[in-house]
Amino acid sequence: MFRLSPQRLLSLSPRSGESYIMQSVRGIQTPRKHEGKVALVTASSDGIGLAIARRLAQDGARVLLSSRKQQNVDKAVQELKKEGLNVEGTVCHVGKNEDRVKLVNTAVQKFGGVDILVSNAAVNPFVGNILDSTDEVWEKILDVNVKATFLLVKLVVPKMQERGGGSIVIVSSASGFTPFPSLGPYSVSKTALLGLTKALAPELAPLNIRVNCLAPGLIRTNFSSAFWKNESVLDQIKIKVGISRVGEPEECAGAVSFLCSPDATYITGETLVVSGGAYSRL
Repeated sequence: MFRLSPQRLLSLSPRSGESYIMQSVRGIQTPRKHEGKVALVTASSDGIGLAIARRLAQDGARVLLSSRKQQNVDKAVQELKKEGLNVEGTVCHVGKNEDRVKLVNTAVQKFGGVDILVSNAAVNPFVGNILDSTDEVWEKILDVNVKATFLLVKLVVPKMQERGGGSIVIVSSASGFTPFPSLGPYSVSKTALLGLTKALAPELAPLNIRVNCLAPGLIRTNFSSAFWKNESVLDQIKIKVGISRVGEPEECAGAVSFLCSPDATYITGETLVVSGGAYSRL
């Protein structure tokens, strides 16, 4: 059916692989796994969030991107539209209630509803000894990373019910299992997201809404650049990683697309760790 060698398949990047295969099908219309779905992805103008938005759109979803700055939203939307993807964007600071409401309403107005939510937004205003962290640090981290995630879920659940169900993916971190050095408060917030996933999943299951969690390890993004741009730190990290390299955002995106797809309809309340094997004993 395919004029495609196994070697060529293995050489395809996560970003291009599926679209290449789709173009290679001769005489068969194979539906993409998110065809007709609407996805909302927070903090999606860069890094893991942008890769997730791109992959969901490649897999057929209509995707609403968001970021705190208009210029970042415009740049990301323009980039993905040039790739022929069905995306729109809006400004959203997830820590602000009015922005969360606007985000969900925009998805409904532009695309007709919400089937998929990927909660990816997070902040980390503190690096150092955890005992040196302040009230303000804890308030900001917990408000944005944990509380805002929960409140956004509350907003999208009624919209998903209107469409017969949905899928939610909360982006945590491998640091939620083993805290990253000097990132104590941030790591604690990511541990809370593991618990939030498990608390939400059984309550939303009767509504046909699945809730899962992604826990990336070290991924090559601007957010984590302090780790992978420092050669001595990177060398120490590689020793602990089964696959001796830094992960790419697209490798997280494929995992999220799977969790939201019909292939994962019997999966909820779970955390998928994408860490190159660094956390394989969890």
